[in-house]
Amino acid sequence: MHPFLKFSLLLFAVLLWSGSAPPAASAPAAPGAADAGDWLWPVDGRREIVAAYRAPAHEYGAGHRGVDIAAPIGTTVRAPASGIVAFRGTVVDRPLITIAHEGGFVTTFEPVLSELAVGDGVEAGDIVGTVDRGGHTPPGALHIGVRLHGAYINPMLLFGEVQRAVLLPCCDPP
Repeated sequence: MHPFLKFSLLLFAVLLWSGSAPPAASAPAAPGAADAGDWLWPVDGRREIVAAYRAPAHEYGAGHRGVDIAAPIGTTVRAPASGIVAFRGTVVDRPLITIAHEGGFVTTFEPVLSELAVGDGVEAGDIVGTVDRGGHTPPGALHIGVRLHGAYINPMLLFGEVQRAVLLPCCDPP
């Protein structure tokens, strides 16, 4: 089965599991937003994807469970939606911050230096830290990971920047 088709089926299954059907003309609803395209981009300036989301073939398979965006060291990082800081610290060699949002969404940003503490509330657009160096992202990049009820999803779905998939018939009808 083609990897894109697997991802589409996985996304559909996650949406069903979350208790909501896919909206007729947009991506899954974001917490506190009219539709998914209402999540805020976490950094100001141009939007350049350094490394795109690559869904793994299975739960433990290789892939890139997030996106890396161009963001020079020292760039301000903002909360894309309201939530509560769930983790802030260093994992292996990189500083990161994780925010739990309504609706089962969890965002993680790395490498990000932050003064926030676990339990701090943030509103969409609040400063949560600054881009640092470390981890698997190249210097001058920010990794954004998003989980929905524990399963990784393409973060770009929440920023309204992924066009909806259109499934076409594979062959002529009999």
